[in-house]
Amino acid sequence: MNDTQPTGSSRRRFLKHSLICSAAAAGAGSLLPQLAGAAQPLGLRYPDSAVQVLDDSFLQLRLFNASVEKLADGLRWAEGPVWFGDSRYLLVSDIPNNRIMRWDEISQSLAVYRQPSNYANGLVRDTQGRLIACEGSTTQELGRRITRTEHDGRITVLADTFEGKRFNSPNDVVVKRDGSVWFTDPPFQTGNFYEGYKIEPELPHGVYRIDGETGQVTRVADDLGGPNGLCFSPDEKTLYIVEGRAKPNRLVWAYAVNDDGTLGQRRKHIEATDTGALDGIKCDEFGNLWCGWGSNGTPESEPEKLDGVRVFNTEGKAIGHITLPERCANLCFGGEKGNRLFMASSHAIYSIFVNARGATLV
Repeated sequence: MNDTQPTGSSRRRFLKHSLICSAAAAGAGSLLPQLAGAAQPLGLRYPDSAVQVLDDSFLQLRLFNASVEKLADGLRWAEGPVWFGDSRYLLVSDIPNNRIMRWDEISQSLAVYRQPSNYANGLVRDTQGRLIACEGSTTQELGRRITRTEHDGRITVLADTFEGKRFNSPNDVVVKRDGSVWFTDPPFQTGNFYEGYKIEPELPHGVYRIDGETGQVTRVADDLGGPNGLCFSPDEKTLYIVEGRAKPNRLVWAYAVNDDGTLGQRRKHIEATDTGALDGIKCDEFGNLWCGWGSNGTPESEPEKLDGVRVFNTEGKAIGHITLPERCANLCFGGEKGNRLFMASSHAIYSIFVNARGATLV
């Protein structure tokens, strides 16, 4: 037994330590409910019934004990997610609200990153980690352009016209390893005051390339009805482009990418039959396409059976489907190891861990 009595200074140190521990415990106590409620699984049973296996090959991509989780909501039309791994946050466009939102992985919170955003749609990072944005619609001086946010916060306009005419509504964007920026320019945001302002389009539906060194803008395709999502194969020898207004069914075309930055021969890769509709797409490290999925809006369609993400193998065969309670417009891979799939889905952001990573980890 120690009969030594604490001195005045030791008592003060003890009280100070106790106060620090109490404050930390109180802080943790106030944070835990927030964290517990921020990423709630849609279902509690493993394997998650929302992850449907359409072909046995999908079992290699599915994680048995991973659930679809809802991360945040309160959006009107979520689009264009992009992951910033060095700072552990996700950016998502909320087009009708004219803002870009930021979901923080550490605090599990959603906040405004930029508002107004000039009705930004597709987002991506370039080879130097800077944000590239498709600014979709406005009749003002700003907007209908491709911009880059520099590391110091300045915004650089990469392109806003082609052959002297303003773009329609830049929609989705991808960056090649050589630094070139490729984007689609349908008229989707030009016909209403919900996602921008009504305008008369000046250019045909197009797909464009901005050279990474010279900044020169070239049109690489002008024969697609409503070009939408796009992404490169892992070796960047193929560019996949969604034809969002193809009839009778929406399509994904696979284009050969030439060394000079032009596109070569194309082949039909995916056809969205049975009233399905494609939007944003991403390629994983194995060459599979993960596609934002929903209905084409026809009266006979059943959105509750279609909404989510559909996965296709390298042959264009559907092998898996992730069911969501709302339509998924776009998606991206991210997380600490690149194996977390983030899904921007109408009003909310969802995620699930999978056994695959994105074709690019920028």
